[in-house]
Amino acid sequence: MRADDVVDCHVLVIGSGGAGVRAAIEAAPYGDTVLVSKTIAGKGGCTTMAEGGYNAVLREEDSCEIHYEDTLRGGAYLNDPELVKILVKESPLRMDDLIRWGAVFDFTENNEVAQRPFGGQRFPRTCYAGDRTGHEMMTTLVEQLDAAEVPKLEEVTVIDLLKDGDRVAGAMALDENGALVVLKADSTILATGGGTRVYDVSTNSSSGTGDGFAMAYRAGAELIDMEMIQFHPTGAVYPYDARGRLITEAVRGEGGILVNRLGERFMKRYDPDRMELSTRDVVARAIATEIANGRGTERGGVWLDVTHLPKEQIETRLPVMLEQFLKFGVDIRTEPMEVAPTAHHIMGGLKITPECRTTLSGLFACGESAGGVQGANRLGGNALADTQVFGKRAGESAARTEKRVKKIDPAQIAGAEKRLDRFLSGTENPAMARDELQHAMWKGAGIFRDEAGLKNALATADRLMQAPLKAVSQKNLADCCIVENMCLTASLICRSALIRPESRGAHMRIDIVQEWDAAHSPYGHTYISKNREGIEGRKVAA
Repeated sequence: MRADDVVDCHVLVIGSGGAGVRAAIEAAPYGDTVLVSKTIAGKGGCTTMAEGGYNAVLREEDSCEIHYEDTLRGGAYLNDPELVKILVKESPLRMDDLIRWGAVFDFTENNEVAQRPFGGQRFPRTCYAGDRTGHEMMTTLVEQLDAAEVPKLEEVTVIDLLKDGDRVAGAMALDENGALVVLKADSTILATGGGTRVYDVSTNSSSGTGDGFAMAYRAGAELIDMEMIQFHPTGAVYPYDARGRLITEAVRGEGGILVNRLGERFMKRYDPDRMELSTRDVVARAIATEIANGRGTERGGVWLDVTHLPKEQIETRLPVMLEQFLKFGVDIRTEPMEVAPTAHHIMGGLKITPECRTTLSGLFACGESAGGVQGANRLGGNALADTQVFGKRAGESAARTEKRVKKIDPAQIAGAEKRLDRFLSGTENPAMARDELQHAMWKGAGIFRDEAGLKNALATADRLMQAPLKAVSQKNLADCCIVENMCLTASLICRSALIRPESRGAHMRIDIVQEWDAAHSPYGHTYISKNREGIEGRKVAA
């Protein structure tokens, strides 16, 4: 094999969700910007699937200080305070941008952007477009991207970062035919989204495979808090092929209630003050506990009920949910939904500065690829805001770096070619390896964790990472690369979880007796990275 094509640009954006597209829009005026996506831009990521809403302080009774406090409390005080201050201050400005660009959000009779309550928030501050908010945002952003005339390399899978010494100088990718492409750039932005497809049951699209985490780690970037995996409380249970499909928090925001098999509104046992609008980590553990204790449905879920709401409210504010369940043979206007927790969001990621710089020169990160904003648990509605606030910052910061001559070591290309040749002579089916990994992670690194389970999941991930995966043709090379990335991301999750000796936010260690709460925890971020010799360094910093 050989590198069949070379692209040279000022800014390379990897990923085409809300953060990546926003970053490309902002970078475009400063120089040649290229966006690369392993799916169709704006179609295959998780932003377009996001249903609930976008958090922004827009009312006098609310304030950025309250949004800041809610976010820190919801994140079990593991958030980077400076990043949170930026999020809450700039999210209203970025909402203004979206509306100015033509995004159609719901409005009140007073001609104000409508806002609904979400879990862990003291005021209704989640802006929405029915229950298709992310789709509306992506439609608007892609229109702006097209207007900026940013070239899009679609159905191109980035397989590794390129380096010029200690500096990131672009990436290597495979096109739809499996041909190797070299992408040289002065600045590179990772906006590859999350990776909860490493779990058996997940809300993520097929592209949520943790590629950015894995590639950055191999390149030597520092990652933080990779153990913090959010399990959304309400994913579909039935039918089987729809397991994990997101049932938006907007359902509970509109007044939906959770009921167990016995007809009990059980959240009063876990958070009697906030009930269904408690934080996601609390609600997910509550549902999992009800199921484990025999109070779940026959299919292993609980009931989410909106039948007490006016039919017009369901039809106008939850149209996607109504349509989705009608396809399942359930009319949510007259019947409850069957739900259970599902892997949803990775709070950890690349360590970034307020300018979205990572610990590697020339590499920036934003959106779910970056850590520090959401802490140990993300509030619903903060992710879409995150994509716009830090997508803009990443694009501007990356674009303002100086242009330079990019020197690429031919040995890096040769190494990639050797890796790909190995897949062509492999023996193991990557689909089977992926399935084994997903089941091991769901069992050992799920909502409730202990040392034995985490070590078992880690052993599976590390073993599969070394498996001789087989590509049946050159077009299938990307599948093998993606499975390797999934195994490495899973390994990072397990190793990080093993070095956090506490329960905090989404990280629940049932084998540790704890006498402190998050506000007074002696532990801060977990860090995981490699040094120049390739020896892993990891620590917990207070």
